[in-house]
Amino acid sequence: MLTSIARFFAKVVKSPDIRKKLIITGVILLVFRLVAHIPAAGIDRTSLQALFAGSPLLSLLDVFSGGTLANFSIMALGLNPYINASIIFQLLTYVVPSLEELSKEGEYGQEKINQYTRLLTVPLAAVQAFGMYSLLHSQGIIPAFGPLALISLVITMTAGTVFAVWLGELITQYGFSNGVSLLIFAGIVARLPVVLFQSAATIQTQDILKTGVFLALATLVMGAIVFMNEAVRQIPISYARRGAKASPGFSSYLPLRLNQAGVIPIIFAVSLVLAPSMISQFLSGASDPRVQSFVAFLTNVFNPQNAVYNIFYFVLVVGFTYFYTAVVFNPQKISENLQKNGGFVPGIRPGTQTANYLSFVLNRITLVGALFLGSVAVLPALFQNVIGVANLAIGGTGILIVVSVVLEITRELESQLVMKRYEGFLGQ
Repeated sequence: MLTSIARFFAKVVKSPDIRKKLIITGVILLVFRLVAHIPAAGIDRTSLQALFAGSPLLSLLDVFSGGTLANFSIMALGLNPYINASIIFQLLTYVVPSLEELSKEGEYGQEKINQYTRLLTVPLAAVQAFGMYSLLHSQGIIPAFGPLALISLVITMTAGTVFAVWLGELITQYGFSNGVSLLIFAGIVARLPVVLFQSAATIQTQDILKTGVFLALATLVMGAIVFMNEAVRQIPISYARRGAKASPGFSSYLPLRLNQAGVIPIIFAVSLVLAPSMISQFLSGASDPRVQSFVAFLTNVFNPQNAVYNIFYFVLVVGFTYFYTAVVFNPQKISENLQKNGGFVPGIRPGTQTANYLSFVLNRITLVGALFLGSVAVLPALFQNVIGVANLAIGGTGILIVVSVVLEITRELESQLVMKRYEGFLGQ
């Protein structure tokens, strides 16, 4: 196995185009990590780190930001405003007819929606920056800022988010696809050693066995993630010979992955599942008894150890898996392309019946993938309750994203190597 991996990376390095993409992606990630350590002014970092250490949800949010939130760098908001803007516009495409028509116009329509998403990111980042200031000010971590200082802080944090989105777009254009996921991946990987070190420091002698059980289960979960991401349902496709009888047998397959949406549902779900906790933290300094009771309700219900939180998280992951699968895979368009090229599914009429058949199969296999993703998302909290190891559960969702992104990058590298092989064959 190690020999195969070494041979694969040797082929990757030998390809000039892929090597160029690797270098560009590496440089952009280096810039992202360097800028992520530029601190914002006026913050009591000791109190800030104590606040994050006492809140599992804030610690999870810090993992997704790559440690920029606990350090309160100029990229403290990370990519959360952009992710929220993406969720809003993808929901609007099903509600607003003009956006729905725009989404069906291919690359041009998708580029226009991406442009609208980037524009919406700016006000969302400004609002979240002000909310973050209000939250930290209510906790006594940030002193009261004057109008100019507050505007400066909001502009700085908004600019940090816009810069991070721009870096993600650069990776998508010149490096690997889905640069935003790659930036989140880089932040999690950079933060994982800190989380593991803190976990190791808190483990006592009697917890060693529990930790071993947790790591063994985590290894099994990662293996299951790899298996489910690579699982494919192959739909047989036949092509009719022009001017002759239909060709016998199957000439190709249409691969349908069990998890068409990849890692995006997890990212979307985490962005929303943290919202109630952030609201409760924001309102915690209010003096109104009714607000205090509402804060207590949110804190109790949306505690990571609470069943309601995990059920809500599970439902969000399942829902976003179906939603994003409908966005990235269009059975009607696939059916039309097959019909134009003379392809058909044996036993299924071309056209509408083929689209209905593909939708039927896709809904069934997506159910398996969605249930698996939702289960993996809540399993770390269940492990924490059963085994009692506190800090290791924080990285469960992060590990899921890391494994999924690594698989996506590996799959993209393999497809590019196959493309190069065919180009060389056609050039001979």
